[in-house]
Amino acid sequence: MADRYIEVSLLKRDVTCTARLLDDRAPITCAAVWDSLPLAGDVYHAKYARNEIYALFPPFAPTEPPLENPTITPIPGDLCYFTFAGAELGTKAYGYDREVRAGTTLVDLALFYERNNLLLNGDVGWVPGIVWGQVVDGLETMAEACNDLWRSGAAGETLSFRRA
Repeated sequence: MADRYIEVSLLKRDVTCTARLLDDRAPITCAAVWDSLPLAGDVYHAKYARNEIYALFPPFAPTEPPLENPTITPIPGDLCYFTFAGAELGTKAYGYDREVRAGTTLVDLALFYERNNLLLNGDVGWVPGIVWGQVVDGLETMAEACNDLWRSGAAGETLSFRRA
């Protein structure tokens, strides 16, 4: 299979980076994401994992992917996939501005933009993610925008994933 690429963008900040899908390491997850593109949603900056931005989506795969190519220590440029039950994210500590109910499932698509990340949540422990993509172009500019998002706020910003 030929390499497949996507663009990851912060729309308001007009910043885009390009990532290669890791079809050889996470084929089920890559297929699920690819078949569902484009995807876009409110961006959040992580509180616990450090250098991460992400958006939450309703489930889009026929069945949730297995934990293929897992990590708890993502590196700069990793794209990760997480699945959460609404009850896991439904406390005020997470700061979501919309209701997250116990009976729902959410998919978290994340971009890690800098070093020293650890997927450890004080409420539930280790939170392994599926590494399904790697940024191959534009990470430095995206990291600058992510730092601005951290310092200036995420309100009104959209994280977008689309085929390149």
